[in-house]
Amino acid sequence: MTSTVAAGIDGSPTSTAAARWAAEEAVRRGASLRLVHAWPWLTDGVASFAEPDDLPEAAQRTLAAAAEEVRAQHPRLTVHTDTVLDAPVDGLVAAAEDADLLVLGSRGLGGFSGLLLGSVSMAVAGRSATPVVVVREPAADRPGSGEVVVGVDAHGAEEEVLAFAFREAALRGARLRAVHGWDLPPLFGYAGGAVPAGEVAQLEALEAKLLSLALAGQRERHPEVEVVEDVRLGAARGLVETSAGAALVVVGRRGRAVELGPRLGRTAHAVLHHAEAPVAVVPHA
Repeated sequence: MTSTVAAGIDGSPTSTAAARWAAEEAVRRGASLRLVHAWPWLTDGVASFAEPDDLPEAAQRTLAAAAEEVRAQHPRLTVHTDTVLDAPVDGLVAAAEDADLLVLGSRGLGGFSGLLLGSVSMAVAGRSATPVVVVREPAADRPGSGEVVVGVDAHGAEEEVLAFAFREAALRGARLRAVHGWDLPPLFGYAGGAVPAGEVAQLEALEAKLLSLALAGQRERHPEVEVVEDVRLGAARGLVETSAGAALVVVGRRGRAVELGPRLGRTAHAVLHHAEAPVAVVPHA
């Protein structure tokens, strides 16, 4: 069965960037592209919400414009357009079920200028059973450049996340930077004062060894991928720092539901808000 990359479209500049990024990804994967609009996310840029009677025309106009731009850049790419009559988050989560990847803009027409990530993108990334990529507008100008960066918990590496990151690096012919962020044990904080440099070096060496072990399986499956092992204090900070110039940053999210439904962890939340590159959120067990 042919794979599909989906992109959420709402007429905003960031959703246009998402469509361009998704098209590049579809070409790399040999997949088709599905451009999706979920009511009432769409507006025509004039009002916050289109009137219900105007929805089909507004939706088709916006989707047609996005499809035309994508087809002009990628004439051989199969492009489908689809309007989902559902609330934005529910509609996009449902659309992702039939795709291998869902791509969203970081902030839609209803967003506030001071926010780097809109509520729809945040909610979809926290609920989707399919990997979600969140794209900022400038990222579409360099869709294939730089490293692929993946956040790795060396104490319990998630194979789904690593497999996704290695595949993305292989598709791009890019280097993979595996970033393992670690923190000093609480006992150092209790003791007060400076931490002996020798003890920090020993702990860092142990964390580096754990990272190598965590990567071993995927490195064996993808010998063509050059890997840089990067051990740093602080998981989120390390990923944000290495995101500058990256092609993609990959983070994981637990797929199981918590009391109020699936949510993003602290690292994924911070990276989505502050990374300079597109961010892929990959659910895992």
